[in-house]
Amino acid sequence: MKIKKANKEDIKAVARVYVDGWRTTYHGLVPDDYLDRLSYEEAEQRWLHFLNNENEPFIYIAINDAGKIIGFAAGKSIDDENFEGELYSLYLLQECRGLGIGKQLVSAIAKHFKEKGIPSILVWVM
Repeated sequence: MKIKKANKEDIKAVARVYVDGWRTTYHGLVPDDYLDRLSYEEAEQRWLHFLNNENEPFIYIAINDAGKIIGFAAGKSIDDENFEGELYSLYLLQECRGLGIGKQLVSAIAKHFKEKGIPSILVWVM
């Protein structure tokens, strides 16, 4: 498994992980009709829009040995009086949870912020 910074060519796979992640993570917590309406195409557009944001957004992806994107974490700069960075999203395919991949993705986000001189990050959790 490897972690690398995503580019626009990776966004279709990121969108798949996002939608599939929502459907497995939030099943029973979010209404089924909402989860059923999630679309890979809309998610792809959402993540492309995210990358084109002015707040220096970035995404790190986890790629398994077969070359498949199995998870991602996204971050961006924010203008907050207490924090300068935000861990915006973290999603893994269900079968890849509990293996330490999320920890590696969070570490990549933290390292990115540290290299940019951003000393503090905010994390929202649903």
